[in-house]
Amino acid sequence: MSLLYENEVYEIMGAAIEIHKELGPGFLESVYEEAMIIESVNRKIPHKIQVQIPIYYKGKKLDKKFIADYIGFGKIIAEFKCIPKLTKIEEAQILTI
Repeated sequence: MSLLYENEVYEIMGAAIEIHKELGPGFLESVYEEAMIIESVNRKIPHKIQVQIPIYYKGKKLDKKFIADYIGFGKIIAEFKCIPKLTKIEEAQILTI
């Protein structure tokens, strides 16, 4: 099985792994987000943080929006999680994206 946008995903994951190696666990998501901005700039990964994405229900745009923690290369959404283990809630959130 191959990944969609394999090279781009590899670059983003490399940045995330570097951050985890440097900072380790235990910080708030905002700390990792700030580090990801720095790492993305250093690696020349085009990115946006806290991007509002519209949600539609039966063709009608809802007032509420999904807020993506990070979008790299204009097409890859990454969510920052600072928990010891993913639960069903986080799994559902990831699959919804």
